[in-house]
Amino acid sequence: MKKILITGVAGLLGSHLSAYLIDKGYEVIGIDNLSGGYDDFVDKRIKDKNMFYSFDLLDHEKLADVFRTHKPEYVYHFAAYAAEGLSPFIRNFNYTNNLICSINIINNSITHGVKKVIFTSSMAVYGHGKAPFKEDQLPYPADPYGIAKLAVEKDLEQAYSQFGLQYTVVRPHNVIGTQQNIWDKYRNVIGIWIRESLKNGTILIYGDGEQTRAFSDIKYYMNPFEKLMTHADQEIINIGADQEFTLNTVAELVKKVANEFGYTPSIKHVEERQEVKNAYCNHDKAKHLLDFKDETNIEETIRDMFIWAQTQPEREVKKMNYEVEKNIYSYWK
Repeated sequence: MKKILITGVAGLLGSHLSAYLIDKGYEVIGIDNLSGGYDDFVDKRIKDKNMFYSFDLLDHEKLADVFRTHKPEYVYHFAAYAAEGLSPFIRNFNYTNNLICSINIINNSITHGVKKVIFTSSMAVYGHGKAPFKEDQLPYPADPYGIAKLAVEKDLEQAYSQFGLQYTVVRPHNVIGTQQNIWDKYRNVIGIWIRESLKNGTILIYGDGEQTRAFSDIKYYMNPFEKLMTHADQEIINIGADQEFTLNTVAELVKKVANEFGYTPSIKHVEERQEVKNAYCNHDKAKHLLDFKDETNIEETIRDMFIWAQTQPEREVKKMNYEVEKNIYSYWK
């Protein structure tokens, strides 16, 4: 029985993968500080075995104790705060949360003999590159979030060179599904729109809405992510949906599904934010190395999320403490 440590186990990727791996007979240890995920989403079987730990990855001693106690063979490092557009206004938090915490994971993985680290980076590392992004494109991130992710990728490369720590970098993008945090004010655009729809509120589109993105259902990630333990060492792999849509199209789909359930949200365009216009990836490498096959039907996935969201309790939508307020967008004030 392989021992797997998953950080961000209460989030979208972590909660789904942990359940999948436990079903397959793996022993899963989970860490999450519950700042972006929810205790309800942590698989009960992890809790029943007292293998869920709620603390911040900045805590060196607690993190080292988990590694010493459980001796994980593989680490899936999913914990992050993935708010690209917000990251210029929370630079210190961004680098602390996404870079320094990742370095703590890498340090412990080296020290405690982990066989491999699987790290979820982001297509944010490509910045304003030409879409669809390919892994051999020169990274040129356009925001502090992408910069932090690229820095961790480079650190893993160095850790392998000097210490032999095996790793794979995966760059998922626009993953959606049940157990996503739809209560975050700044990220997970479809989740935000669903939350607003349930209040008969307003679906906000930043700018003209002609930005293109490709949204993928979480359920198609499970088998490829399991394979990463034994496949694609020292590789960088994009993973996500092949079909891109404009945000205008996706907003209309969310509104259509909301109407089916008796909700009547409106759509409103507001000031644009600084972001990459066309952001989606090529997935030939994932298909070749991991037998990845995405069959996302975006309307069906939105409908599944709507059904799930209606069963959820009211949760607080928190406002971040901005470190820089100059030029902050009106809808975040």
